[in-house]
Amino acid sequence: MISFHRLSALKAMTLGAALSMTAGLAIAGDSNVSADQILHALQPKPLTRSLSGAPQADPEVKAREISFVATLRNRKTRSLSLGEREEIAEIASTKPKIDLEIQFDYNSAEISKTSMPSVQELGKALSDAGLRGSTFVVAGHTDAIGSEGYNQDLSERRADTIKRYLTENYGINGSDLVAVGYGKSKPKDPNAPLDPINRRVQVVNMDTKTASK
Repeated sequence: MISFHRLSALKAMTLGAALSMTAGLAIAGDSNVSADQILHALQPKPLTRSLSGAPQADPEVKAREISFVATLRNRKTRSLSLGEREEIAEIASTKPKIDLEIQFDYNSAEISKTSMPSVQELGKALSDAGLRGSTFVVAGHTDAIGSEGYNQDLSERRADTIKRYLTENYGINGSDLVAVGYGKSKPKDPNAPLDPINRRVQVVNMDTKTASK
């Protein structure tokens, strides 16, 4: 498999980066986010036929991307290698996404009470027919307190918590949710790695079907 890591600029882009209008929507710390807002952010953007000769997606690259995402379905979080996690992050950097700032209690995989409304709205959005058939990455992140190994494990448990909540309470197919942990490697705020804002889960629509018009 040809790696997607060859572009250093993409390597620098993390799931916590500022999101462009075509890539997604960031809603920082908003417990009142609605299912409609999430649905809008996660909808694949249609490709328009360019009259200016602008470059289109490379079919070969897209085919490899589709193949890679297919291998992630039904995978256990802890089975993902470092290389696979980085490849997920790189592909996800160009996909529709939303940062819900889902917070967890300190040193815990328990969803905080203040974040539960966002998780519930996420469940409603992912249950919408408009997103049916998509594959979603549920990425767990921690702050920088503690060792790398401990935080990696914690982030994986947090991602698994969200996946389990969505499958058990909203009937979402578990194979449509790819839980992945990034530990403390991709802080939301690199200038304040110890800040609780870094303890979060982010959701990316990895849907490889692109609408056109």
